[in-house]
Amino acid sequence: MARIVLAMSGGVDSSVAAHLLVKQGHDVIGVFMRHGEKAAEACSVDGTLSKSPVLPILQGRADHKQGCCSASDAADARMVADRLGIPFYALNLEDEFKKIVDYFVAEYTVGRTPNPCVQCNNWIKFGKLFHYADSVGAEYVATGHYARLLFDERHPEALPRLIRGRDDSKDQSYVLFGIQKTFLRRMMLPIGDYEKTEIRALAAEVGLRVAEKKDSQEICFVTSGHHDEFVRQRQAANINTAGNFVDRHGKILGRHQGIERFTIGQRKGLGIAFGEPIFVTRIDPVSYDVVLGSREELGRTELTANRTNWLIDDVPQVGESIAGLAQIRYNTAPTSALVTVLPDSRLRVEFHEPVTGVAPGQAVVVYDGLQVLGGGWIE
Repeated sequence: MARIVLAMSGGVDSSVAAHLLVKQGHDVIGVFMRHGEKAAEACSVDGTLSKSPVLPILQGRADHKQGCCSASDAADARMVADRLGIPFYALNLEDEFKKIVDYFVAEYTVGRTPNPCVQCNNWIKFGKLFHYADSVGAEYVATGHYARLLFDERHPEALPRLIRGRDDSKDQSYVLFGIQKTFLRRMMLPIGDYEKTEIRALAAEVGLRVAEKKDSQEICFVTSGHHDEFVRQRQAANINTAGNFVDRHGKILGRHQGIERFTIGQRKGLGIAFGEPIFVTRIDPVSYDVVLGSREELGRTELTANRTNWLIDDVPQVGESIAGLAQIRYNTAPTSALVTVLPDSRLRVEFHEPVTGVAPGQAVVVYDGLQVLGGGWIE
């Protein structure tokens, strides 16, 4: 059996992942990643700081936000590790998370819609966590993502295929598109073959108190739950992104307090009333205009993306086209499209039918059926 570093968030998914790996006989090391949004309280179960022989427990937060990185979540993760009899450490990744926070603020400030969860997977869960795994002699890094890896036993030299999780309503393959493909051989995704209901039932069956714990819906480092306030608090002092609501012809329809409040496709929370449904169709990072329009005006038949990443052995060459499925957001369905590789690590996606909600800053992920081929960042 193998030594495995498992990212534990304190939620039911990673907790059951730990149980499954232990049941299979693996040597599991539980790791909780703290982002460094500081408070005076310490993150521990018993009220004191534990002295890890490998890495120190971090200082926690006092707000106990129901997110994936609060002090209470760390306590839940430690409780599960103790019940399963595996070592548990909390890693101080404040500097790494600061990079994600800076990216988050910068993107919203220029009218783009960031995806910090994808970057967390790229930079931390399947980035820094592999460095830690190497330091403790672990062969694999595991997480509680709803996705699967398929290995070709006839061709062991081939890369594993990253495919959607069996529970389509919980599938998280989209947020894994940006990892280094060399890591695929060292990844483990223990819950990818399960439905969410099965995971909760299994947690209850083995006596894990997190069995009914709610899934986190927030961005873990935005403790207030209001991302626009978070961005404004961390913007440079001389930045004010307030501007006008306009229609596609430039007619002023009203004022807004800042472009960080909006994303393409947004309908609710505009603070301006019309007699028909109206959506954000474009955000101008220079004039700070937020363009509003109908659903028809929101539709796009193509997009371009940069910083592409491929998770397959046979990477398509410049000029080559692939017929497949393209997914433009985590919570949207994939759409039939033709994907053409462009120079400078870019690609063009042409949709067979218009799609809505194409937002610069989000990822577009390309699938062949259930398999993730790769993707890029929407321009």
